Amino acid sequence: MDQKIDTILRDVLSSYRDETSRCKDGRCSDGNCVVHNSEGVQSIIANGASRISAGIGVTGKGELPDDLARFIDHTLLKPEATLQDIVKLCDEAKRYHFASVCIHPSYVSFCARQLAGSGVKVCTVIGFPLGANTTETKVAETEQAIQNGAQEIDMVINVGMLKSGEYEYVKNDIFQVVRSSHRSDAIVKVIVETALLTDEEKVKACLLSKWAGAEFVKTSTGFSKGGATAGDIRLMRKVVGSTMGVKASGGVRSREDAEEMVASGATRIGASASVKIVSGNGSGKKSDY
Repeated sequence: MDQKIDTILRDVLSSYRDETSRCKDGRCSDGNCVVHNSEGVQSIIANGASRISAGIGVTGKGELPDDLARFIDHTLLKPEATLQDIVKLCDEAKRYHFASVCIHPSYVSFCARQLAGSGVKVCTVIGFPLGANTTETKVAETEQAIQNGAQEIDMVINVGMLKSGEYEYVKNDIFQVVRSSHRSDAIVKVIVETALLTDEEKVKACLLSKWAGAEFVKTSTGFSKGGATAGDIRLMRKVVGSTMGVKASGGVRSREDAEEMVASGATRIGASASVKIVSGNGSGKKSDY
């Protein structure tokens, strides 16, 4: 597997660096880079962007679609969140027809009851936020969450094992969660925590997630030292191609931020600004979740 990863890695990074070198001072020498091509935003959405995820938060102006809510996972992962906060989250999700709410596992049953019949899905996080739990613990957590009503699973990769070169461990860690999830038709998003990885490690994390059968790769937990960047999204999209989703999380605080991430290849975005990004109200105060 090491040789296969290294071969693909060289090809992907070479292509990625060739592409990004064309962008200078906010302009693209060939006119085709979607990061700085505003016309490309609607095209990307029309050709496969399925969802954007966000939480309570920030505003901005932009040219995202009027039905932006269907791209959003309404997220609240702050440790101090109360039941009253969760009720508000669910009420907002129903009001704005967000795709899902993303909450800690302890709130899954509660949210499933709150959202019954609304069409809004329940998403939860596994091995959050460090990813250092054993595989068996992650699988048990996943199975319990699904039994309680979760339909989408955001699991954190074991970053230390990845950086140690233990690729079979990492792939199996993801695969076991994927297998448990797919038994109940739940989808899996793998959080790779890009702020802690080199470009080479980001590529390997994405490849392992893809080979393990996950539906999405996701940039960040929002609890590490950095969040999503357009460059990371471009790299991840290039690695996984069109067969997987890419979720940008952390630091998305405005409609402009959301637009840039979608234009770079994200099909979902994690932020703290669901209602205010959709409605165009708010101060732009930073709050990742």
